[in-house]
Parts: sequence; structure tokens; C-alpha cells
Amino acid sequence: MVAAPPAVGLPDVSTVWLRVFLDVARHGSFTVAARTLGWTQSAVSRQISSLEAALGGGPLFDRLPRGVRLTEAGRVLVPHAEAVTEALHGAARELTELREVAGGRLRFGAFATADAALVPQALAAFRARHPGVRLTREEGITPGLLNRLDSGHLDLAVVSTTGRTPLEPYELHHLLDESLYVAVPAGHPLAGATGPVRLGRLADDDWISGSSRPEGTLLDAALRQGFRPQVTHVVGEWTAKLGYVAAGLGVTLVPALAAASVRQDVALLPVLDEGAPARAVYAATARGRSMAPAAAAFLGALREAAARIPRWGPGGTMA
Repeated sequence: MVAAPPAVGLPDVSTVWLRVFLDVARHGSFTVAARTLGWTQSAVSRQISSLEAALGGGPLFDRLPRGVRLTEAGRVLVPHAEAVTEALHGAARELTELREVAGGRLRFGAFATADAALVPQALAAFRARHPGVRLTREEGITPGLLNRLDSGHLDLAVVSTTGRTPLEPYELHHLLDESLYVAVPAGHPLAGATGPVRLGRLADDDWISGSSRPEGTLLDAALRQGFRPQVTHVVGEWTAKLGYVAAGLGVTLVPALAAASVRQDVALLPVLDEGAPARAVYAATARGRSMAPAAAAFLGALREAAARIPRWGPGGTMA
């Protein structure tokens, strides 16, 4: 990208000078302007002299026996001074709104199951507290969301460790370690089980998954428990997976974030996994970039919502 040439002939003008100039023009008097500003008359006179010198030395006011009057140069300057000061006032207002999360924008993305409960709860709380913030939301898988974060199109992304996507280059804000459930047909032998079950008890079942290979998916949990599940149906969307389960075509894993939206004609059993958690969920931001106040406020709402997501602790107890 070619750099723009330096500006030529632009005066080095203080915004304070412009403010004083407009006050004098409004009141037609150095004395009244000084009183309004809380300054001495000589201080006001020095500010006007400095402005006149910076703009080429010509007078902006005719000094009269009683007060002052704009010269032709002064009349030309008035609308420009008003535009500059109004722009600065507008910038100050917007910066105040940003600091107070009363305005500005928030662009965020999330993976699909986070949109089942975590994100809607956080979003509802955020909107109630900060209705003036403009919101845009995207849905995608973790690698795509991180690419959008890299390119500056997102301020924050809700991502997970599923798929083994490297997260180290990002600033990670831990939200929760997500437990797993297994959805089984209503007539399944384990449908009436109480408490967590080991996945090994379903080693001979047909499985429904978003990929034919368990590696890098939620079915990593089965590999940790010593068996390789037989994926009979590859189905990507959660509602469709549960439809297959309800029809008796197999079983599927359901993350805690999606558990609340499971249909009533399948049985949902917590999985006893004594190894690493199925996946960790984070709010990711770009490392080295300042977090906007709106993003920081939304992160707080996400943490509050995450604390309400039920999950199973060691030994199968509710954490």
C-alpha cells in the first residue's frame, strides 16, 4: 500500500483556539467570552492572536470601541470551526458510549451447539443491560470462526477443542469443561439407567456421528474408553441425529450445551468419562488487540451463562 503524501499548507491549529474563537464570535465580545469560559480577557485575546497567526496573520475580528465584529476571514472560518468542534464533540460522545457500553458494536461468532443454550442466555442478559450496542452474530465451526477473528471480522468467538484445532495463538477465556451425554432410543436396554454410564456398555451399538471417523470428534471419548465405535450413519445436524436415534437407528453423543434441547422421545444418559473432559469451551479473542468494552461485557455474560450449564463431575456426581 502506497503511503499518502504529507499534507502541505495545513495550519497547526489548536482546538482550544477554535472554541475560544466561536465563543467570541457568538458573544461579539472578548470580555463576555472570557466570563463564559472562566478566563481572563487577556487570555482570550492571546488565544485569538495565536489563531490569527496560525492562519496567516490576518485579523479574524475588527476590534471596535464596544466589542468586536467578525471580519470577512472570520465569517469564512466560522462554519469550519463549528464543523471541527462538532466532530470532536461527536467523537467524545461515541467514546463515552463505548466506555460505558451504551453504544458501539459487538461482532461475535459461535459454534452450533453453543447456540442451543449458552449464547442465547448470554445474549439475552447482554441486550437487557446494553440495548444501545449494535450486535452481529455468525455461526460456524471453530477453525472458520478463528479465521474470522484473525481477519478482524469478529471481536470474539465462542470455540471449542473438538476437532483438535490449535488454539494457542489466541487469547482464551475459559468458559466451561463440557460433559457428555449419550442419546439412546426409548426402547434401548439402558434407557432406564440411573446415573452416568460407561460408553463401553454401548460398544456394540450402531453410532450416529457427524464424521465416519471418531478421531477429532466427540467420539474421542469412546477411543479413550478402549473401543472404536461403528459409525453406521453420518449425520451433521443435531436435530437430524436425534431423529435417527428416536427411529431406533443408533445412538449418538450429545454435548452438555445441547442437552436442554433434546427431544422427549429419546433417553439422555450422562457419560462417565474418567479421562480428560470431552471438550473445553472458550471465548477467544485476538491476541495483542485491546478488547472492546462491549466484548468484555459480553464475555462476562457468557461466563454467567456457562455457570448455569449442568455438568457431571468425577465419579458421576453433578458438578
